[in-house]
Amino acid sequence: MEIDNLTPAELRVWRAFSRGEAVDFRTAEDDDPADGADWGPERTVRATVIRALLLSGPQEEGEIAALKVAGARISGTLDMRYGNCDHAVRMSHCFFAGVPQFYGARLRQLNLGASVLPGLTAGAVRVEGVLRLSHSRIHGPVRLGGAQISNALFMERAHLTAVDAPEPVLQLNQMTTGDDLWAPGLRIDGEMRLNGANIAGSVNLNEARLSFPGRHVLDAETLTVDGDVLLRHARVQGWIGLRGARVTGRLDLSYAHLVNPGDAALRASSCTFGELWLRRGTPMEGTLNLRRTQTDVLFLDPDAVPDEVLLNNLTYTTLTPHEPAERRLPMLERDGDGYVPHGYEQLTAAYRRIGDDDAARKVQLAKQRRRRATLPWYGRVWGHVQDATVGYGFHPLRAGVWLVSLLAIGTIAYGLHHPPALKADEAPRFNALFYTLDLLLPVISFGQEGAFAPRGVYQWLSYALVIAGWILATTVFAGVTRTVNRQ
Repeated sequence: MEIDNLTPAELRVWRAFSRGEAVDFRTAEDDDPADGADWGPERTVRATVIRALLLSGPQEEGEIAALKVAGARISGTLDMRYGNCDHAVRMSHCFFAGVPQFYGARLRQLNLGASVLPGLTAGAVRVEGVLRLSHSRIHGPVRLGGAQISNALFMERAHLTAVDAPEPVLQLNQMTTGDDLWAPGLRIDGEMRLNGANIAGSVNLNEARLSFPGRHVLDAETLTVDGDVLLRHARVQGWIGLRGARVTGRLDLSYAHLVNPGDAALRASSCTFGELWLRRGTPMEGTLNLRRTQTDVLFLDPDAVPDEVLLNNLTYTTLTPHEPAERRLPMLERDGDGYVPHGYEQLTAAYRRIGDDDAARKVQLAKQRRRRATLPWYGRVWGHVQDATVGYGFHPLRAGVWLVSLLAIGTIAYGLHHPPALKADEAPRFNALFYTLDLLLPVISFGQEGAFAPRGVYQWLSYALVIAGWILATTVFAGVTRTVNRQ
């Protein structure tokens, strides 16, 4: 390009490039790039001029060339596809008339912070430093699929909209970064796609506003993050998909509000987390799906659990904060898969690890009662008997109460009305207490039951005591066996 063809504004940029000096066209600190379509030639730089500088701009001995432009209107389309640029590129607070094209390019550094763009195409781009879109407003798809960023991607307070586009508004699928995806306060109206991405640092979406009601607002299946995924104070409309994700640190949804009524709000099945935090926020409006997920620490506030959960084969080592069993059990009762024994076993194991055996017994009792509803009628009847007599073995003292009550009834009844002896000359002296014990205890014999034969209503009472004794013995044996097997 001939330098004589440059406008005064372009000439300023051209001359500053070789020395790495900044050119600021802003007339005031509060200049809004959204008004850039109305900026005149004094602030306009053609995209072809920018391209020529980045690919073959002048070099000055002893200086480090760089493009540093602020407050400019970039006319035309900046086409850097498959180009190599060894210079830092900073075009902040600028207005881009066309969608910048960086597909397959190799860049030292790219900063489009606080700018207004109609979109960005930078799939498979390679950036040796950082890629910065902080505070930018982008009104079309941002395509960064397959990008390789050696350092971090910064998108804090950026605002992306492309609801009517037939593709996700932010495409970070298969992207790799050597550091963080730093985007606190990010606002997106549409879908954000992160599936298959590999983040060496953390993903910071604290205070983000993601909105795509009833649709897939965040697709992060098979995402791999070596640090944390932070969504503290985030507001999400639509559903989040994390199936198969791997997060070495924690997935933190503290104070977050997820809204997708009538469908899943969070699908995090088959995931692996170091820690999973769901706390201090309002209950998500929609289903929580944690099937087949593994986490070392599950930080779960009971009040943050939605009305429906899917927890089959969820595995955790530590459950915090410590809450009474009565506060935790409703979560298992809301499982959309129905009766899931694994959920009760996991909760029982968590209580036992911290030595709360009383809570563990309550969970196991709740499990047996929930299981009873799945049995045929005769199984349910027997279950009610075990529950009433010994609490399925978790309340063994209850059997003693029944035994003492029946013993008192029999002793009083037969003490007032002695049954006649079968053989008066051979019968021992009648003892109402031991006679009742003989009826109640199916194994032990005191020689009373076989020597006396009650009649009438007392004979029926003896039958009832014998039956009650066998039921108590059987249920106690079943409860003890269940306890021994469990331990």
